[in-house]
Amino acid sequence: MKNVLVIYYTQSGQLHEIANQIAKPFLNDKAIDLTFHEIKLKKPFPFPWDNDSFFGAFPESFLQIPSDLEPVPTEILEKKYDLILFHYQVWYLSPSIPITSFLKSEEAKILLDNTPTITISGSRNMWIMAQEKVKTLLKHNNAQLKGNIALVDRTGNLISVITIVEWMFSGIKKKYLGIFPMPGVSEKDIEESDKFGAVIHQNLIKNNLDNLQPQLLAIGAVKIKPFLITVDKTGNKIFKKWSNFIINKKETRKGWLKVFKVYLLVAIWVISPIVYILHLLTFPLRIRKTRKDLEYYKGIN
Repeated sequence: MKNVLVIYYTQSGQLHEIANQIAKPFLNDKAIDLTFHEIKLKKPFPFPWDNDSFFGAFPESFLQIPSDLEPVPTEILEKKYDLILFHYQVWYLSPSIPITSFLKSEEAKILLDNTPTITISGSRNMWIMAQEKVKTLLKHNNAQLKGNIALVDRTGNLISVITIVEWMFSGIKKKYLGIFPMPGVSEKDIEESDKFGAVIHQNLIKNNLDNLQPQLLAIGAVKIKPFLITVDKTGNKIFKKWSNFIINKKETRKGWLKVFKVYLLVAIWVISPIVYILHLLTFPLRIRKTRKDLEYYKGIN
């Protein structure tokens, strides 16, 4: 009997769908004892989001400041797992606050210690630096990272901004104005994600998780647009300055968050297209480095 733990946090329900779909091959195997754990905050964030809560979560999200969580059930903590499927989403280029809170908890140390773990993210399109942060926290908990799957919104960068924001603030996953594509990870990608579960399941049964990631890559587990590596890294540098500045502005925090909101809109709609053009112009000069980056970020080291 193999013990498998599925960990996730969700507001919209998207990661719950993904977790269930990837877990399907395990559910159909009587030799697998499958357990689900949903991470829950003691003081949940609203969904749909309101303006103040959405932008107010920025400093703590980026700086990875934990919040209080509901406890993990004792029966989960007392069991040793052969594999953990760890699902997370990205907030402001970092793991979401609930995910960070869990990874920095004493309970995570117990569950992840020397346990094979596979990370599975569902995000708009920028997850690379968030994954680096998750990897750091996994190492701190002595987890054994064996694989990574990154599911993203495949629509264009600016289009996905419009559709995701509409979804987050309305709480309804729909075609905005009847003309925009559906937001988030596509239903097709979610439905087909059980193929990843099948490969993971086969390797778990064969005790061959050390060779898992190349097999996942072969069926499309990670696809990276080089331009987004540049944007993600640059955004992290800028967000670091903004978050450290705002976190110390106790009395004027709300005012500075409004300024940050304006900056963010300008960055998305003005600066980002300029960066993209510069990326295209300079790409031939950086082909070797880009290939090296792509190889690294598709891996688990």
